[in-house]
Amino acid sequence: MPDISSPLTLPCGVDLPNRLAKSAMSEQLGDVLTNAPTDRLTRLYERWSAGGSGLLVTGNVMVDRSALGEPRNVVVDDERDMEALRAWAEASTRNGTQAWVQLNHPGRQTPRLLSRRPVAPSAVPIAGMKPAFATPRALTDGEIYAIIERFARAADIVVRAGFTGVQIHGAHGYLVSQFLSPLTNRRQDAWGGDPERRRRFLVELVRAIRDEIGAQIPLGVKLNSADFQRGGFSEDESMAVVETLEAEGVDLLEISGGTYERAAMVGDLAEQRQSTREREAYFLEYARKVRERTRMPLMLTGGLRSAAAMNAVLDEGAVDVIGIGRPMAVEPELPAALMSGALAASGDRPQRIGIKRADALCDLYWHTQQLWRLGDGLEPDPARSPRAALMSWAVVTTQDGARRLLKR
Repeated sequence: MPDISSPLTLPCGVDLPNRLAKSAMSEQLGDVLTNAPTDRLTRLYERWSAGGSGLLVTGNVMVDRSALGEPRNVVVDDERDMEALRAWAEASTRNGTQAWVQLNHPGRQTPRLLSRRPVAPSAVPIAGMKPAFATPRALTDGEIYAIIERFARAADIVVRAGFTGVQIHGAHGYLVSQFLSPLTNRRQDAWGGDPERRRRFLVELVRAIRDEIGAQIPLGVKLNSADFQRGGFSEDESMAVVETLEAEGVDLLEISGGTYERAAMVGDLAEQRQSTREREAYFLEYARKVRERTRMPLMLTGGLRSAAAMNAVLDEGAVDVIGIGRPMAVEPELPAALMSGALAASGDRPQRIGIKRADALCDLYWHTQQLWRLGDGLEPDPARSPRAALMSWAVVTTQDGARRLLKR
């Protein structure tokens, strides 16, 4: 039976050298004014490429400079940064590692600081976050087609730059996820009104990107198991999307869950259940259900920390690839150490300050700042205070916002 060291051949014919993948984390290492890749980003991925992962998936790369999720997102909407993209791709693939760019559009999850009038399938604001996020404007039919073209153009550019594949971010409440959810997609046209029409946007993205990159380049999708909100994107609808994606020839489906309003992807939901903590994997039950309905390769991200648990999940056949996120910020060589037996498990733990509403953000910011250290050529600092990380993030965010406002 496969273990974490086993290779995997994807439907397109490409081989992953092992079953461990660095899943996407938003590095926030693009240039704050131009949103170009930077030397810090290249340095970070060079370190990860040497760390043993069979696959590296980048943090969300946006396809429109007017639609950012965070100030320092990398944007690919034309070829102006091709040289920097080539350097990033070369560093990421230097050790025979597969390196895929995660393409994304934030939709309504665009902070007011970055856009006063974001777009979305429907004009539905983010619940409880009105001070930080403006109410979006509903996209026109023509604008939807234009966004699909942006995704396809970006995919073509990054593959020509040297990245070996592409992943569509269809989870966590971003634009694709907004189209899939009946809470955020209230349209009654060709793009909404029933589950089949709500998933049309994702299907059109898959087809447009495949037309650009061809059948031999890996194409993945990151999908929510559910939104974990009453009346939202459900497991049943997610299962139907999975079957559609398999029929469209997707090479790897990454399973996640949650939105900004309900952040299951960082464990806010999963940590409430003792059985999930003991099992480590947040979305394993859903993965088992998916496996009964598809043979498409599956990647499970969220909570897995020990080689024993990872091998057990692979051994039962529920999934094919194990995604590792935040531990890679403090243990960049973790995959190699797990495969060699030098480590039995990651030592990374959530960073908390004891304020429930702030703990998830604190953990996120603390790990992001570890990525910045790696990008600067430094070693991670596991002893860094989570409170200090939270305060310094506020300072950096304010500075970035001021610089972008001056640019306007």
